[in-house]
Amino acid sequence: MLLAPSILTADFLRLGEIIEILNDSEADWLHLDVMDGVFVPNLSLGFPVLQSIAKIATKPMDAHLMIVEPQKFIHPFRDLGVQVLTVHYEACTHLHGTVMKIKEAGMKAGVALNPHTPVELLTDILDELDVVLIMSVNPGFGGQKFIPHAVDKVRRLKSMTGLNQRPALIEVDGGINLETGKQMIDAGAGILVVGNSIFQTGSPKEMIEKMKFAWSSGGNP
Repeated sequence: MLLAPSILTADFLRLGEIIEILNDSEADWLHLDVMDGVFVPNLSLGFPVLQSIAKIATKPMDAHLMIVEPQKFIHPFRDLGVQVLTVHYEACTHLHGTVMKIKEAGMKAGVALNPHTPVELLTDILDELDVVLIMSVNPGFGGQKFIPHAVDKVRRLKSMTGLNQRPALIEVDGGINLETGKQMIDAGAGILVVGNSIFQTGSPKEMIEKMKFAWSSGGNP
């Protein structure tokens, strides 16, 4: 089980300090939510901020593009040192071509699905994907309420990936805490993106340790 803290809900006045805390934590990936105010009703993390993060981040960077025409930005994210680049099914007219370009650029390719988008729509491209990101909230803002239907989507997706020789990792983003995280792991998720539950506590590092222990041991600490 991999844990990817999302800095969307972190205190940006302390961004450098927070990245160093995450570097020294048991987190596995660093999740970067990139929004354009068009595909989703919010703006976040432009390239100047991303470049500053990339200079000090030691965890693999997992960029989630909630933007229109993501294919235009594949090489800039590669140049930042991003290891996993995820685009939205709903934002890509030519999804297969975009996925191939991400892989050709040397990154792992992910596709994200909004809450209303069935996992079965990925049937014809699933063999090409490294990651499938299931949104368990509507994208655009941190701190939203978890959508329970996402658990069933993960189960169905896990069943689909089980037919592949090289199954994609299942990532889940939105409303993840100790309880919902365990539900998603039990359903078949391998990567959990966590924001509020980490950064709205007194010690993000301790909360990461608590979550990793709870989920790896199959229960609460």
